[in-house]
Amino acid sequence: MTVALVFRPLTPGRWQDLEHLFGPRGAHSGCWCMWWRCTRKQFEANGNAGNREAFRELVEQGDKTGILAYADGEPVGWCSVAPRESYPSLLRSRTLRSIDARPVWSIVCFFVSRQWRGKGVAKALARASVDHVRQQGGTLLEAYPTHPRGRRLAAVSSYMGTPDMLRAAGFREIARPSEARVIMRREIRPRRG
Repeated sequence: MTVALVFRPLTPGRWQDLEHLFGPRGAHSGCWCMWWRCTRKQFEANGNAGNREAFRELVEQGDKTGILAYADGEPVGWCSVAPRESYPSLLRSRTLRSIDARPVWSIVCFFVSRQWRGKGVAKALARASVDHVRQQGGTLLEAYPTHPRGRRLAAVSSYMGTPDMLRAAGFREIARPSEARVIMRREIRPRRG
């Protein structure tokens, strides 16, 4: 990658950047990063426009939602990273149950613009999420990548990352609750000085 990436938390003032990145389809099929933030029934009932407005409301309220990656001032990637309790569907997941009672932040998705895929943007976002969580006072970050099982994953199947990508960002595997799903963690130490 020849262009340096810059990372910024999503704020109301950066909402248009997210809209530009996600496009009219809301990243994938009208998701607007609401898949893990509501019930499946709510998600389906909301549709593209409803999910967009629901996510915009969270951003407007100042909820912690994630970080954007920029290249030359243009938004090129997104990482949804927030305290685990921000994701009700994750809390209800049988496969991705809490490992312990420690307070944890969770990465539940990456989205990279088509022209920037395969250039290390998601890996850079995973690394940047560590700094983001550290700045928010978090000490533990968890991710739930898809194990590719020897095949190349389509973008829609790898939206939660891959184990190799997260290992490169300092995460380690702590559980494998299913054949396709891995739970990985990264301890976060406060910066010295």
